[in-house]
Amino acid sequence: WRHAWAEGGPRSLRSQGPASLPRLSDRQFAQLEAELAKGPAAHGWEDQRWTLSRVKTLIGRRFHLTYTIQGVRKLLVRNGWSCQVPARRAMERDDDAVVGWVKEVWPRAEG
Repeated sequence: WRHAWAEGGPRSLRSQGPASLPRLSDRQFAQLEAELAKGPAAHGWEDQRWTLSRVKTLIGRRFHLTYTIQGVRKLLVRNGWSCQVPARRAMERDDDAVVGWVKEVWPRAEG
C-alpha cells in the first residue's frame, strides 16, 4: 500500500467503486430547469409542488440518469433552489412529500 500512496496519494487507496456518479451537465441542468418551470402538472402530477422524488423521477425520464434523493437535493441547492416548507405540516413523516422546491430569485441590490 505504501507504493500506491506514494504514486497516487490517498485517493489511490480507495476501493474502485463506480467510475462516476451521474452528473447533469450545465446544459442539461438548464433543460431540467425549463421542465421544472412548466410545473409538476405538465408532467402528470396532480398538484404544483416539486418534491425531491418528483425531480428525481423527472431526471430519470428526461436524461436517463439515476440520482439519489440526497443527490437531487444537492443538485438543486447548488443551483440556487431552496426548499419551502408549508406553514401547516402534514401528519405524515415523509418530509420530502410536504415540501416544494422553488428557484430563489434574489433582487439585485441597488447600487
